[in-house]
Amino acid sequence: MSDETDVLVLGGAGVDTIVYVPELPLPYADSYMIDSGIRTRAGQTGDFVALGLAALGLRTHHLDLLGDDPEGDLVRALHRERGIALTAIPQPAGTKRAVNLVGPDGRRLSLYDTSRAHADDRLPDPVLRSLAASSRHAHVAITHPCAHALPVLRESSVTLSTDLHDWDGEDPYHEPFAHAADIVFLSATALTDPERIMHRIAERGRAQVVVATAGAEGAQLLADGELTRVPAVAPPAPVVDSNGAGDAFAAAFLFGHLTGEPPRRCALYGAVAGAYACTVPSTETAAIGREELLDRAAESAAAMR
Repeated sequence: MSDETDVLVLGGAGVDTIVYVPELPLPYADSYMIDSGIRTRAGQTGDFVALGLAALGLRTHHLDLLGDDPEGDLVRALHRERGIALTAIPQPAGTKRAVNLVGPDGRRLSLYDTSRAHADDRLPDPVLRSLAASSRHAHVAITHPCAHALPVLRESSVTLSTDLHDWDGEDPYHEPFAHAADIVFLSATALTDPERIMHRIAERGRAQVVVATAGAEGAQLLADGELTRVPAVAPPAPVVDSNGAGDAFAAAFLFGHLTGEPPRRCALYGAVAGAYACTVPSTETAAIGREELLDRAAESAAAMR
């Protein structure tokens, strides 16, 4: 079967309720008045990666479990409005939900409703095989259904990427994802020795590229056995929210990878897209477009010379 999709995104579909709070951590009080409002919108990690890829012109297909509920309707509407193909497997437990508390500096605290997912949830093998066979690449969220999907994906010819998010380098749940993927993203937030963990991922698994992001401190890139630092890129507007920055980084990096750019250039694309994402309020879903990404990357590369 010929490729019909550039990137198959597995998992990470859901809905977030955004609450802007006066500070984080939030001191105990009987109540807080939220003048900015409390808003619910579609968009969790898989949705944001799919959105970022599609905004950059890549043919994107998203596969996950969704409930027959108002939250699922929001997710379906987001994909329909942005022209992103979506295969939704029925989820009797309902669509995944989270509450994000966002501080004035853009940091967030996420509260995930784990009742909307179960360890025995599965993505049907026939659907998975068919979509993988028609895709150039698959980006895999670290959910239980995706963990079970890893062997099927590895049997196909599709290359894989994953985002381990704030893995501490020790939790064994993340290891199958880290070792199965050709490109691994993770946050350095919970890592005491990012370089050691990055090298360990590459040594024990299939990864040709490992990227550890560190927000305003930039990122570290391990490619071809060489570790290099990727400087952060100045945001094009005031920073209002860090939500989705890692997903934007991953999407732009994959755009570079699939268009034949070397890893360092891919990481620059990621830094540009991540900086852009920090200027988008949590209540909105927006991603940088291809022309703006390339222009800002060219400007940043020139400034670094």
